[in-house]
Amino acid sequence: MGGVLLLIGYLACGVALMDGLLPSRQRLTRLWLGLCAGLMLMMWLPTLFAFFLRFTLTAQLLGLGAAVLGAGLAQFFSRGKRRCESWTDMPLWLPLALVAPLTILSSYLQYTHVLRSVDGALNVGQSTYGDLCLHLGIATSLRNAAYPPTYSLLPGALLGYPFLGDSMVTSMLLCGSGLALSFRLTGTLMMALAYLGFVLFSWELTRRPVATVLAFVLMFINGGLGFLYALDGIGRDATAFKSIFTGFYMTPTNQPALNLRWVNVICDMMIPQRTLLTGWMALIPALWMLTTATRDKDTRLFAILGVWAGALPMIHTHSFLALGLISVGAVIYCTLRAPKADRPAVFRRFVLYGVVAVLLALPQLLTWSVPQTVNGGSLKFRFNWVNNQGDGRLIDGYCWFWIKNVGLIWLLMIPAALCGRRDRARPDSPSDRQQYLFRMLGLGALCVYLVAELIQFQPNEYDNNKLFYVAYMAMMPAMGHYLVTLWDKLKGVRGRALLAGAFVLASTLSGALSIGREVVSDYQLFSRSEADAARFIERETAADAVFLTGTQHKNPVAALAGRSIVCGTPSYLFLHGIDYSEQYIAVKQMLEDPENSAALFERYGVAYAYISNYERGDTGYEVNEAWYIENCELVFTEGDVCLYELPGVHTNSTES
Repeated sequence: MGGVLLLIGYLACGVALMDGLLPSRQRLTRLWLGLCAGLMLMMWLPTLFAFFLRFTLTAQLLGLGAAVLGAGLAQFFSRGKRRCESWTDMPLWLPLALVAPLTILSSYLQYTHVLRSVDGALNVGQSTYGDLCLHLGIATSLRNAAYPPTYSLLPGALLGYPFLGDSMVTSMLLCGSGLALSFRLTGTLMMALAYLGFVLFSWELTRRPVATVLAFVLMFINGGLGFLYALDGIGRDATAFKSIFTGFYMTPTNQPALNLRWVNVICDMMIPQRTLLTGWMALIPALWMLTTATRDKDTRLFAILGVWAGALPMIHTHSFLALGLISVGAVIYCTLRAPKADRPAVFRRFVLYGVVAVLLALPQLLTWSVPQTVNGGSLKFRFNWVNNQGDGRLIDGYCWFWIKNVGLIWLLMIPAALCGRRDRARPDSPSDRQQYLFRMLGLGALCVYLVAELIQFQPNEYDNNKLFYVAYMAMMPAMGHYLVTLWDKLKGVRGRALLAGAFVLASTLSGALSIGREVVSDYQLFSRSEADAARFIERETAADAVFLTGTQHKNPVAALAGRSIVCGTPSYLFLHGIDYSEQYIAVKQMLEDPENSAALFERYGVAYAYISNYERGDTGYEVNEAWYIENCELVFTEGDVCLYELPGVHTNSTES
């Protein structure tokens, strides 16, 4: 309960802060921005204190105190300023009809996909089976950790992965909330804020309900033409349709064997990839500020945007990079489009935003991002994303790859960006400003697209989709507006309703099937014995104790108990650009030949050996468990899990 109260406190501070900073904006917008700001305060303020006090309960309370102070100052200096009392100028049914259903769906998926208890075991969904353990391990290991933190999966290695989305769960844990509740509650809240934010962003650009609905549906029920492959399979095998809902990654949006990689954003991005979800929660307000500040020539909002953007790198580095690339396109377009007399003023506003953002972001990039990404050798040239086999040859033809993955929408991107009729008689008319913003965002999206098409930023080339999706997001309001414009132009044409329905169906069927699959998916992540062992470890062992385990990704010692292990799964460490080769070999030797591994036990500060069916199984280990039975104390056993305490008390040489 204490963690929930802490969360509510930060949210209240965020709402008060944005209410004071932006009193002229509509109340729904202020509320949305305030809730997003509250979560960002919850991520950042305890982190700043943790550099001096470790990530302790004291740091959480001081962070909350700083948030209260900031909110109070914002309210104090906004006294006497006129506040907009209108909730919103869009029809109220619009956010309710769009946001509420997907928030209910997301709440259900968060419940089923994050440690759902089934007879003592802990279950998850299809999409979280692989990624969730990483986030669990970060959240549980940050408790009372020194800063900057290190990986619990590889003690001593700097945690360069953007961890702030998980640190707010740690904050709730330190205040007494449960692990599953903390993940589910913050995850659902961030998804709701992303949905609401996209509606407000789209409305700000289109001012048409149907256009906003189309943009929203195409954004979140996205999916390409993979359903055609599914239908073809059904024609040859009647059981193929059932396999969409029962097979492991057999949906029309995620089948690498068929080169279908443009996954549905709810199923395979927002639910399992918590860091991306946190990034989008913060990115969408930044896109709203960028477009609104540009349209209104609002220097104050540009300055706020600079602070907001500067906080992004360790929330989600890909979102920060994508926002920067969109901003480059925006400043180029706006400067060239402005009359010569106005260009210096336009450029100064963007410079203000850029300088503030860079000054705040640079320490984060130099401390965390550059050492892990650039120094790790992950950067390389790669044309056409995952369609490139790695030797320069393409799997599918260039255009067909994008059409079958993104869908027919891909063919309309350029017309959508150019859509809008300029009113030459009134150069500052609403239609002219709308065209201006569409083209500004279109050029920015093109910048993101080109960079993501040419440069691979991480060992896993697939991760460039985190850039592509932002370009897609920036284009969807223009797409919704363009489709409504086409509908209007086809007035009187027979069959236009059928044509429109077919287009929407073709654009959403793959996504809808994928969501349906995720709703019914259910996999056991941790057995009852593993969950009980994790609780014992958390309760009975020192926080800085190092454990010898196998390198399985579903590791209860690291994920649930938050303890450091000698070496975690290569599935995480390799993709983060970390060299784990020595520790990986050491794990095998200590499990198989413990009698001659005294120097390794001492070197890595191993205090306990965790041995389960994974370590005993067909995993490349031939565990000499007899040595552990004879020479170590068995401190826990249940089912297939045995925990041995090594002779003597070994302490970790690096802080956990």
